[in-house]
Amino acid sequence: MNYLNIINFIRGCEPRCKIDLFEPVREQMALSLENDLPTTWLLQYDALTEGPYTNFLIEKMPDTHECGMWFEFVQAAVEKAGLKWRGRYPWDWHTDVGFSIGYLPEERERIADVMMEAFQQRFGHYPSVIGCWFFDAHLLSYLSDRYGITAAVNCRDQWGTDGYTLWGGYWANGYYPSRRNAYLPAQTSTNQIHVPVFRMLGSDPIYQYASSCDPLHGQEVITLEPVYKTAGGGGTPSWVDWYFKEVFSIPSPSLTYVQMGQENSFGWPAMSDGYRYQIKKVKELQDNGTITVNTLGELGKIFRHRYAVTPCSLAGAESDWKNENRKSVWYLSRKWRLQFHRNRDRKLFLVDWHMFSDTYEELYLKTPCTTNSCLYDALPLLDGNRWRTEGLELGTAGDWAIRMRSPETMELNWRSDDGRLITIIVKDGELIINGNSNLIWHETGQQMEVAGTKRKIENRKLLYTHNDHEYSLACNCLLSPCREGFQVVPETENIIFRINKQ
Repeated sequence: MNYLNIINFIRGCEPRCKIDLFEPVREQMALSLENDLPTTWLLQYDALTEGPYTNFLIEKMPDTHECGMWFEFVQAAVEKAGLKWRGRYPWDWHTDVGFSIGYLPEERERIADVMMEAFQQRFGHYPSVIGCWFFDAHLLSYLSDRYGITAAVNCRDQWGTDGYTLWGGYWANGYYPSRRNAYLPAQTSTNQIHVPVFRMLGSDPIYQYASSCDPLHGQEVITLEPVYKTAGGGGTPSWVDWYFKEVFSIPSPSLTYVQMGQENSFGWPAMSDGYRYQIKKVKELQDNGTITVNTLGELGKIFRHRYAVTPCSLAGAESDWKNENRKSVWYLSRKWRLQFHRNRDRKLFLVDWHMFSDTYEELYLKTPCTTNSCLYDALPLLDGNRWRTEGLELGTAGDWAIRMRSPETMELNWRSDDGRLITIIVKDGELIINGNSNLIWHETGQQMEVAGTKRKIENRKLLYTHNDHEYSLACNCLLSPCREGFQVVPETENIIFRINKQ
């Protein structure tokens, strides 16, 4: 079940440089029509109410296309809601003015009403789909409860890019967000917003997570966006071929989701070559039955029909476009995410492990963001990037075979070059390792504290504090400090880690 959405979002102004904002929309539409590909168009309020965009879409869109709202806030919408605009320009990308989190909850509702009513006046109905780099749970709940939206998209994981940090969440595909934290999957159906959120932009499953988290300039971008061409990415045909081959070959138990497209504010010359190449590849994949191309709204309906709560899914790559022997697979569920990585020495590590909780409330649920940057994150059990560690060392040089035992249980069999077999079972809240030898958990406590996490070992538990939130991970084995961090010493056939019930 491989799904791809073509989603292009449209801004009505670009204060940073003089650029033709209509040309990308016109050219993207021509390619979608030429190849008969369903497409979703998301309009920012200024593009909805000004310029040629709305009339063009109404005239050109076939029944297989849809329009929705891009939910960044602009001066015209804020002032229409009777509020003061604090931005530098009519559209300002700073988080405290250009996004819902910069406003009080009741102000978010007022601005949302202005945007939704404007859409209804022009299209004759309210939008059923929305997108934004990020949105708060109060806004998303309001749009779901009052307007009945059926699906949404948010940004892929990144650290600091444009001032926006989203780190540790459901890494790919789709999830139902918590009413306390729109970035994280809800743990129960009663706590969830019944609007599936899909992760945008098609991240490189090996290198995007591991790229440098520069505190000044943000993280390197290695995604399907067609403007990125230097270090892989969607403007490089060989990388695009590799990405589509790998991402759709991982045996995900629910669905694999990819979003392609580009915002108009990059300009057509920067995106044209990569965009045309991707459209050609998407058409080929659709025609040979590898993927289903549909609109965001259609996919939202499918997701809601199939899944009552966030399902388990996988993402990853079995080959390395840099030819460095690396592989990566992400296990994603409503409880947690884990990334298993084969490094350049062909050793197996667990490098990323984040836990999700309905008790971990987002920072801006009730109070506004007052800075030009923001943070949405999860509860780290292990963060190889931020803690600058290799992680939990699981196996010597070798290779893996992966299969799904059930819709929520992944089995990874690691065969070392010396013939030794390690079997790893990942369930929704339980990790089982069968190999009957000590494991090394590499870490430096100093780096953890720099990244805002404290951890101690007590009674076969790892006790964590992150952003004043306490949580724990239980183990059935002895946890013994060593020079590299600590050892996990098995006393039975299986090493078992479990998160607490929530």
